[in-house]
Amino acid sequence: MSGLSLVILILGLALIGWLAGRMRAAAFRRGSRRRYSSQPVHHGWFVALWTLVPPLLFLVLWATVSPALVTDAVLTNPAAVHLPPLGFERASILSEARSLAQGQSYGAFHQLSQTLAPAYAAAQARYDWIATAIALLLAFAGGAFTFTRVGPGLAARTQIERVVMLLLLLASLIAILTTMGIVVSLVWEAGRFFARVPVADFLFGMHWSPQVISMRDPGASLGAVPLFWGTFFIGAVIAMIVAIPFGLMSAIYLTQYADPTTRKWIKPTLEMLAGVPTVVYGYFAALTVAPAVRQFAVSIGMANASSESALAAGLVMGIMIIPFVSSMADDSLSAVPAAMRDGSLAMGATSSETIRKVLVPAALPGVVGGVLLAVSRAIGETMIVVMAASGVATLTANPFASATTVTKQIVDLLTGEAEFDSPKTLAAFALGLTLFVITLLLNIVALTVVKKYREAYE
Repeated sequence: MSGLSLVILILGLALIGWLAGRMRAAAFRRGSRRRYSSQPVHHGWFVALWTLVPPLLFLVLWATVSPALVTDAVLTNPAAVHLPPLGFERASILSEARSLAQGQSYGAFHQLSQTLAPAYAAAQARYDWIATAIALLLAFAGGAFTFTRVGPGLAARTQIERVVMLLLLLASLIAILTTMGIVVSLVWEAGRFFARVPVADFLFGMHWSPQVISMRDPGASLGAVPLFWGTFFIGAVIAMIVAIPFGLMSAIYLTQYADPTTRKWIKPTLEMLAGVPTVVYGYFAALTVAPAVRQFAVSIGMANASSESALAAGLVMGIMIIPFVSSMADDSLSAVPAAMRDGSLAMGATSSETIRKVLVPAALPGVVGGVLLAVSRAIGETMIVVMAASGVATLTANPFASATTVTKQIVDLLTGEAEFDSPKTLAAFALGLTLFVITLLLNIVALTVVKKYREAYE
């Protein structure tokens, strides 16, 4: 039985359990004036959850274990003795046999794959039926056990609340475990990189050329300072020059000058920029902004201006993060007590003076927090710099020159035919770990600033 059909069948059994539990609870309540701790619907959900959850948990666990069991069963086939030793070729043959058995492909590069495909299909079918039998047995056992427990003394509502709390706890742990997995993988692979390349050479080296790496001194061509400078120059300088003025001014207009009807239309329209896919910004930067920037540079006498300049990527990145700055500034300005604004106006200050000397200084911590969050978003951006920025690592302050970023280099290092254990590929994990630490520190600082700001006015 297919996985989808089995899940639908289990859901049907859970529905039957819900109806049966609810009807039984309604039966013993009928004609009784006693006050019960649970409603019939709670008893129904109690039976349904015990019918549904155990088999689904088993199927999730089985999905992680069954591939290895099927492969072990295939390896007992007499034809498996012709498999090569452990390695890439052996894994490729087994993968082709699995694809043929599942009907995902209709041809194989290795003849042995076609020989092993029937064994894969037979083993997969056998273990699928085993999983089906166990899952249905768990569903029937859970439903029957809980159905016999339905009675006047059962606190079904309490049991359901405990199950829901456990599910919420597991859902919250997923994010924590995912973050821990990301950190552990980055630290592990970065540790392998730093075992070959000194940390000082990587963090303070001035030359980045991963295409030519000397095995005697790999750190000589893996100095990441040009990448850090390009990331800072594009994401924290050029992008912020665009995002901060436009974001702050739009927030001031929307909170202080715009009438409610205008604000109702402009604010959602502005925030729509945050929902545009970054690949669309990348196309816009590569096809529209970059040629226009180069043409402008040539018109002012810069004959060697690059079509993959830092200015093109930074401008589009700044446009992308305007909603982040505007939204945080809007919230910060709105949170300033009205008494401060009214007091300034009562003392004879104009609206512009009140904004410049009272509202903006009072909202400055929140604005700064929003800017730091926007910076962390900008330096982690990938698609815009992949499509608009250059792959050449340079140390220059010329916005019309080529520049690259950490995220651009991570994409370049992880694509191609380089060996996974090579310093070139492992350098991507070192760059990822460095970028992770930088953005984490920026987020911590931003959230700390915003928290202090909120404590001052709440």
